[in-house]
Amino acid sequence: MELPNQANVVIVGGGVVGVSLAYHLTLRGCKDVVLLERRQLTCGTTWHAAGLVGQLRATHNMTRLAQYTTGLYASLEQETGQATGFRQTGSLAIATHAERFEELRRGASMAKCFGLEVQTLTPSEVLALWPGMHGGDVVGGVFLPKDGRTNPIDTTQALAKGAKSRGARIFEDTAVEKILVENGRAVGVRTARGEIRADYVVNCGGMWAHELGAQTGTTVPLHAAEHFYIVTEPMAGLHADLPVLRDPDGCAYFKEDAGKLLVGWFEPVAKPWGMQGIPKSFCFDQLPDDLEHIEPLLAAAMHRVPQLEHTGINLFFNGPESFTPDDRYLLGETPEVRNLFVAAGFNSIGIQSAGGAGKVLADWIVDGHPPMDLWDVDIRRCMPFQRNKQYLRDRTVETLGLLYAMHWPFRQPETARGVRKSMLHDRLAAQGACFGETAGWERANWFAPEGVQPQYVYSYGRQNWFEHSAAEHIAVRQGVGLFDQSSFAKFVVQGPDAERVLNQISANDVAVPVGKIVYTQWLNQRGGIEADLTITREAPDRFLVVTAAATQTRDFTWLRRNIPADARATAVDVTSSMAVLSLMGPRSRELLASLTPADMSDAAFPFGTSQIIDLGYTRVRASRITYVGELGWELYIPTECAAGVFDVLMEAGKAYGLKLAGYHALNSLRMEKGYRHWGHDISDEDTPLQAGLGFAVAWNKPDGFIGKEALLAQKARGVTRRLLQFALQDTTPLLYHNEPILRDGVIVGRITSGMFGHAIGKSLGMGYVEFGDATQAAAPLQGRYEIEVAGERFAAEATLTAFYDPKGARIRG
Repeated sequence: MELPNQANVVIVGGGVVGVSLAYHLTLRGCKDVVLLERRQLTCGTTWHAAGLVGQLRATHNMTRLAQYTTGLYASLEQETGQATGFRQTGSLAIATHAERFEELRRGASMAKCFGLEVQTLTPSEVLALWPGMHGGDVVGGVFLPKDGRTNPIDTTQALAKGAKSRGARIFEDTAVEKILVENGRAVGVRTARGEIRADYVVNCGGMWAHELGAQTGTTVPLHAAEHFYIVTEPMAGLHADLPVLRDPDGCAYFKEDAGKLLVGWFEPVAKPWGMQGIPKSFCFDQLPDDLEHIEPLLAAAMHRVPQLEHTGINLFFNGPESFTPDDRYLLGETPEVRNLFVAAGFNSIGIQSAGGAGKVLADWIVDGHPPMDLWDVDIRRCMPFQRNKQYLRDRTVETLGLLYAMHWPFRQPETARGVRKSMLHDRLAAQGACFGETAGWERANWFAPEGVQPQYVYSYGRQNWFEHSAAEHIAVRQGVGLFDQSSFAKFVVQGPDAERVLNQISANDVAVPVGKIVYTQWLNQRGGIEADLTITREAPDRFLVVTAAATQTRDFTWLRRNIPADARATAVDVTSSMAVLSLMGPRSRELLASLTPADMSDAAFPFGTSQIIDLGYTRVRASRITYVGELGWELYIPTECAAGVFDVLMEAGKAYGLKLAGYHALNSLRMEKGYRHWGHDISDEDTPLQAGLGFAVAWNKPDGFIGKEALLAQKARGVTRRLLQFALQDTTPLLYHNEPILRDGVIVGRITSGMFGHAIGKSLGMGYVEFGDATQAAAPLQGRYEIEVAGERFAAEATLTAFYDPKGARIRG
C-alpha cells in the first residue's frame, strides 16, 4: 500500500492505545486516519501485557474510562469477527491486614457510584472463590464479577480490523523520524518513505514517546522499567473461569493461562530500563532474566499459592513497561504545540485503559475539547522539568510499585524530591516543616513541634500530624498564622488591550480600579470551569493573575491560547520572581500594622484590595484576600527579599502568638468555609451555577465572556446537580474523596473533597448531588443524607452555606 502524502489524523505508534484511537476516530466518522508503526503492531509493550481488564481504578474518572473499556472488549469480537480472548472471569483483591481491607472497602464503596457490581468478602468467601490460595493471613477481599482478561495481541488486531473496515489505513515497518511543526502547530510527520501532511498528529509512541516528544519541544515524561512475570507448567485445579487474583500486600497478581498460572509483580523497588534510549531494533524483545531480583517476590507468591512450590516454571519473562512520575497516564493536546496530541505512559494498565483512552481522545480531536473531566490524566498537569532523564529514572524506581502499594491519604513521593524549593525552604525545615510535593514544589504540609520527627505515619484514620495541624488551624482561627504559598503560579498580563482580553476570558468583571482584586473563573464554551483564580489590577494596562501550583501549565496555556493574535496584550509567567507569605487570622492586622507605616485599617485597606507597602527593608504587594475565611493578607515579595521579610515577621510575631501553618491546615480551614478547590470540587465539567459560584459571574458585561451563552441557557433551564457541604454526625470516620452520598437511601453523588474541621469539631466533605429535575434541585436540603465510608453509612448534615462563619463577617473584620 502506497503511503499517502496527506491525512486528517496521523497516529504514531501501533500499540493497543494507538490502534484504539484509530478505531474510535473512525467510529466518530473520521475516515482519513493513518496509523504508522515503526515495526509491527503490538511489538513494543502491548504484546507481552498480562491482559488484565479491571474496572476499579484509584480515581473517579480513571474508573469511568476503565469501565468503558470493559464494555468495549465484551462486544468487540462480535462486531469485528476477530477473536479477542476476552473473558469476564471477575477479579478478586485480597487484604492481609486491616488497613488494606479498609482501602479495598473504600474502593468498593466508590465502585457503587458507577453502578459497578462489587462484593465485599469474608476470608472464607475469598477461599471459596480461589480454593488454591493460602488464606490463613487473609482478613477479607473484594470481588468485581464483571472484570476480566483478554489477549492483548488479538484485542489489538480486532481494534485494527474495526478501524480498517471504516477507512483507517495502517502501515507497519514505517518509522516516524520526525514530527513536523510549523508556527507552533503540528502539520505532519516525516518517515523514510516520505512525508505525510496532517491536520493532527498523535504521539502514541509508548516507550519512545518521550524521545519523540522531545524532538518537538514537548514534555512527555515517562520512563521504561523492567516488569517481571512467570508462567508455570500446567497446574492441577485451575480452570478458565478462575478470577484474576490480586495480592497487593504480596505485590503479586495471578491469572489462569491455558491451564497454567501466570504470576506477575509490581515490586516496591523497580529496575528502570532504557536510560541510554530504546534500541531502534526493539521488536517483540525480552530483557535478560534477573532471578535474584524476583526471588523474594517468588517466595511470597509461593506463600500465597503453595502449589507453586511443586510446579515447574515454563517461562521467566522480563519486558519493559512505561511509567510516569505520578503513575497516571498522559492524554491530550500538548501545551507547547497545537494539534499535537499524546496518549502514552500507561503504567502497566494500558490494556484496561486503551478503550476509554482511545474514545475520549478521539472525541477531543473531533470536537475540539475533551468529553469529560480528564484532569487526572491530562498532559497539561506536567511540568517542563519532568523531561529531565535523571529525574524520570529516579522516580521510576518508585512508581512501578505504587500500583500495589497502599494508596494512603496524603501519601507523598519518596524519590526524585527537592526539584523546586521556596526561598524559605531551609528556614521552614529548621522550624520542623514536614514537606509534601506538588508540581515539583516542596511545600510545608505541617509542622512538627519540638521533639517530634517531621515524618508521615500513614493511616486511614487520624495520622500522626493530625493534632499538630489542628493546632495550626486553631491558631489561624483565634490568633494569627503564617503560610508559605510561594508555589502559587503567577502570570502578568500587560498591554493596552489587557483589560479587554481578560474580560473576555474571565466570567467576572476585571474592569475595576487599580488595586482591586477580582475572584473569577475562566470558562469554556460549554460553561465548564477551566480555571479558578484571582486577578489583581496593578496598573491601567497591567494585571496579576494568581492560580494554583498544580495548574500552572494548564492555566497559562489556556490564557495564551485565548489572547487574540491581533490583541495588544502579552502574558508572561512570573512565578519564580515572587515568593508569597500569607498572614492569616484575627490578629494579622495588629502584627502587620506594627511593621509597616501603611494604614492597615478596614477603611484604608478594605477586603478585596491590594497595595504596595513597606515591610522589612523592601516593598511588597499586600493583597487582602483569604482562602481560610479569616482577616488576612497575601504578601507578594521579590524572591531575593523573601528571607528578610520572613525573619521580620517571625521576630515580631512572637508578641502576637504567630504560628507557622502548612497546607493540611489550609485545606481544613477552607473546608470549613466551603471554598472550592479546582481539580476536586470544580472542573471543566462543572459550571459556576452547579458549583454555587454564580456570585462571581458578571452577567451584564457589555461584551460578554467565553461560556456566557451556555450559562444563560443553563440558568433558564435550571440546574439538576448542586454542590453541597456535608458534616458527619459521628466524628470518628474521616472523609477524603469519592465516598458515596446517599439521600433517603439512594446514591445521588460522591464526595469531591474532605477534611476534618477542627474549629467546628466535625468531619467535613463537599460533593455534587444529582436531582431528578430543577424543581427538586431548588430544595436540595430536603431528605435524609448519609455518606458511605468503607461500606458503612454515616448520617450527615447538608448545607449550601459554609459551616463556619457563613456570612463572612470575620473576613471583613
